[in-house]
Amino acid sequence: MLILPLAILWLGAVLVAPLDGGRRSVGALAVALLAAAFLAMIVVGVDVVRNGPAEMVAGGWEPGVGITLRLDALGATFAVLSLGVLLAALTFEVLNGVNGRIFPALVLFMGVGLTGLFLTADAFNFYVFFEIAMVSAYILAGYGEQARQLRAAFIFAIVNLLGSVLFLIGIAAVYHITGRLDMAGIGARMPVVAENPATLTATIIFVAFCIKLGLFPFHFWLPAVYTGTTSAVAAMLSGALANIGSYGLIRFGAELFPRELAAAAGVLLVLASASIVYGAVQAISRRSPREVLAYSAIGQVGYILAALAVGGEAGYAAAVLYAVINGINKTLLFLSATVRGWLVGAAFAVGAFSVAGVPPAAGFFGKLALFRVGTAEERWWLIGLFFLGGALSFVYMFQLYNERYWGEETGERCPDSARVLVGALAVAVLVLGVWPEPLIALSEHAARALPEGAP
Repeated sequence: MLILPLAILWLGAVLVAPLDGGRRSVGALAVALLAAAFLAMIVVGVDVVRNGPAEMVAGGWEPGVGITLRLDALGATFAVLSLGVLLAALTFEVLNGVNGRIFPALVLFMGVGLTGLFLTADAFNFYVFFEIAMVSAYILAGYGEQARQLRAAFIFAIVNLLGSVLFLIGIAAVYHITGRLDMAGIGARMPVVAENPATLTATIIFVAFCIKLGLFPFHFWLPAVYTGTTSAVAAMLSGALANIGSYGLIRFGAELFPRELAAAAGVLLVLASASIVYGAVQAISRRSPREVLAYSAIGQVGYILAALAVGGEAGYAAAVLYAVINGINKTLLFLSATVRGWLVGAAFAVGAFSVAGVPPAAGFFGKLALFRVGTAEERWWLIGLFFLGGALSFVYMFQLYNERYWGEETGERCPDSARVLVGALAVAVLVLGVWPEPLIALSEHAARALPEGAP
């Protein structure tokens, strides 16, 4: 079962690639395949949560020789989130009408890359799956083939290729100083590596993930890309692809570089604070829905980095919880931001409340987890920062909602079925806000999968 979601996506992408993705039947087939992989991942994830991590070596090779696949609660959480976001965005685009022949296949290939990335227990294969997802994203960023989309694709490709090169250099450096590529072996040997090469290697990998995540001051590419692409692609980039950065920082920081993470905690908190404040202030000064959401994305990832910098089981759990809620929020907001209708307006309001941390939306519990981390560590300035960020988030979200839905109605037309989909996402955010216990428990379980998150 461990390889089933990955196999469905890979075979599905190969099957759909030669077909005309602009035909509704092909789009429906891609949605069905992605839904099957999503359900399979949920089944595998539930088994992992109940019975512990699952592991296998591809091709029947000996451990340490063949490609090792390993899934724990942390990887399962991010895999389910990413496939769910891709499924929602692909369904939204199919309901609206796909304008590109290769679009459904590219979404499936992105699913292959993301799923493999969360499944692999090998640093080099992490990079391989990383690139499969990124190549798909480079092409998807130009979907629509208008001038602004092609410009966004060019910016996205150039900047993120730089991040990919840095990450590959980092993996080569890890192999040089440890002689291992399997994550378990790297994690065992890093504590005895000299501090200078270990710190330099960790910094290179950290910068690579920050570029992917769009964290301040590595955010310069993000507004142009998120505002230049279509709503469905922006939802995929912000809600699914950005999980590479979140997951990578958590997995590599807590599991492979815990010593370097602890040493750099102060610097990371400064970057997190700058990202939260900068993103919120810039979002307040914008008027275009996508610009507001793009700068909001910069600010929101600062909370994840802050929780990671605090560390410990509570910090890691808060980082995972906030990353999941943030991915769902961005998907809902990007899909609804430019669409007309009262139902979409209500759905957008739910997403806006969630970003601001207002109950009963799920975002309230993300903020609450951060406050608890700050209280437990007695970092009162951090709690003040979270309150400030929440207040600024409420301001720019209310400002956007006021201009977008209370003024003259503008936006794109879409079928009622697409509006219903957006409404369903809003209901999911409310359900997670009213009944958050399963998600909180899952986040805590995922944190315990990390060495320093274990009790």
